[in-house]
Amino acid sequence: MILIIIFILILLYLFALYPNTSRKQALKPYEEKYIAHRGLFNNKDVPENSLTAFKKAVDNDFGIELDVQLTTDDKLVVFHDVSLKRMTGIDKDLIECSFDELENYRLLDTEERIPLFEDVLKVLKKDTPLVIEIKPEGRYIETTKRTVEMMRNYDGLYNMESFNPLVVRYLRINEPQIIRGQLSYDSIADAKSRLPLIIKIIFTNLLLNFYNKPDYIAYDCNSTYNLSFKIVSLLYKAECVAWTIKSEDALAENRKYYQCFIFDSFVPKKKD
Repeated sequence: MILIIIFILILLYLFALYPNTSRKQALKPYEEKYIAHRGLFNNKDVPENSLTAFKKAVDNDFGIELDVQLTTDDKLVVFHDVSLKRMTGIDKDLIECSFDELENYRLLDTEERIPLFEDVLKVLKKDTPLVIEIKPEGRYIETTKRTVEMMRNYDGLYNMESFNPLVVRYLRINEPQIIRGQLSYDSIADAKSRLPLIIKIIFTNLLLNFYNKPDYIAYDCNSTYNLSFKIVSLLYKAECVAWTIKSEDALAENRKYYQCFIFDSFVPKKKD
């Protein structure tokens, strides 16, 4: 009886891990170009998630990963952190600000401002692979809805991803035509995470794949040791995106598990 229970539990575990693997062909353009994390930036004269960083990525023929958040006056802006402090010196959360207020701030003492998402789209080329991350904080479903609406008239390459499983689920049910990705990492080992342990276990081990059916898994390349991720990558042969690659050596080390690579802190050699 114990063996039967163990066998059933293993089957349930494997079932929970299974993502959608039917759209791997649609993800090929993301394999053909490296994806610049928050644009091609140095956080000196070119800040991350700035228009200049995105233009540099496009000029160098890289794809782009960026982060979308919603202001109090319902403007979609591109910014990574919850707080403005690291990038602007202002000790306030972005989702508490209007866009007019954000216009007063500068990124890292440059002349760059936090850009509107619609302005970022204008600097991209049709063949620029774009990865849009919906931040999990604040009005994340409303952020998702407004991003989807803005992308209806965009004829370039794009997909959407989030750490928040509810965002990925929303896309599966309401916008199934959009390629969707589940972001994850070893949150169990993250001392800064305040999530309950059971949520960390579910999240780290991708146990909601059956519920969200992501088209790809975007996993922290420093957490590749995770068994669940290895099953998804090697057994199920799901599309896997590595974040964030920071050297040529790291690129080489992670090719066994990943097909697509998001990078920063160096400029990778172009793909053949």
